[in-house]
Amino acid sequence: MVERRRSLSPPGSAWRAERPGISKGKSGVRKVSAKKVAAKKVVPVVVPPLKLPEMGTTLELTVAERVRLRQEAHRLNPVVLMGQSGMTEALLLEIERALRAHGLIKVKASGVDTVEARSALANILTQRLSAASVQQIGKILVLYRPR
Repeated sequence: MVERRRSLSPPGSAWRAERPGISKGKSGVRKVSAKKVAAKKVVPVVVPPLKLPEMGTTLELTVAERVRLRQEAHRLNPVVLMGQSGMTEALLLEIERALRAHGLIKVKASGVDTVEARSALANILTQRLSAASVQQIGKILVLYRPR
């Protein structure tokens, strides 16, 4: 059995001496004093508006790539949820943003009821976003585009 040693100094005393203006609360979480927060300068970042890419070709995957991507997608939760309004420009922009950030995403198309409509939706999304459809199970679509 491994024995743990405790420090003889009061809890947090050495830590406070090293970093004045920052203390630990009862829960052990670091608290920053108002003076420290006021001293930091916030620089605004200007982000250009996101534009959809031109309609391109669908990305083709080999069987080995598709298997590997299915394995990676297994642990993911849907990032984009599609509602009753269907495929809108805002939905396309959100999927584009998610593909740029993650590369491999799940989309839940709960507003589409039939299997044919969901497969048509997957084809439209892959052509419009220059992505590849990895898998479609029920109302969950898995899309991939290399970052």
